[in-house]
Amino acid sequence: MTLLETVEVETGAQPRSTVIWLHGLGTDGHDFEAVVPELVRPGERALRFVLPHAAIRPVTINGGMSMRAWYDIVGFDRHAAQDETGIRASSDAVTALIRRENERGIPTERVVLAGFSQGGAMALFTGTRAKEKLAGIIGLSCYMLLGATLAAEHSAANQSTAIFLAHGTHDPVVDVRLGEETRRLLEEAGYSVAWHRYPIPHSVSPEELTHIAAWLRRML
Repeated sequence: MTLLETVEVETGAQPRSTVIWLHGLGTDGHDFEAVVPELVRPGERALRFVLPHAAIRPVTINGGMSMRAWYDIVGFDRHAAQDETGIRASSDAVTALIRRENERGIPTERVVLAGFSQGGAMALFTGTRAKEKLAGIIGLSCYMLLGATLAAEHSAANQSTAIFLAHGTHDPVVDVRLGEETRRLLEEAGYSVAWHRYPIPHSVSPEELTHIAAWLRRML
């Protein structure tokens, strides 16, 4: 498999932990590059942030226009068909990035898988099915993909892995109720979920970043 192109930011020499952060629909790995200094204090500790670019593909909800996307989206209605082929291919591509971190000396248990919106959905999907234990999973303003397969496909390796789940209460793109449903689905499946709601639209707030930074400090 050809590895995804990535943006990388290291907060110090010889990082011992990695955060793989997946962007939202239509953006790229640079989208969250600027938040790295807000997540790690100067001189605090050495982390590697890996910010991959999703492949370019047509997206149905955007009139079939081609853009960076982890999978096609037909609609946000919970009953809309899901692009299972695209989801699983992107999950494999993210898993390959975890393997590359292993080859660079970072064990999977020192890797956090994170993402926003479509990227957050991919982080949840890949993290709950990962065969080796992760340090943590972050899903921001997102939802559960292929939820009906979770019970059969989830990996025991990450059953106790901490999940940070957050959503804006004024989100006009991914309704906060989808986030709440995702929380319930994960908790019913036995996962430990830290659930956060913020009075924001489809975005990330300074308060949210402060909470993520503190959470990363505990996980890594």
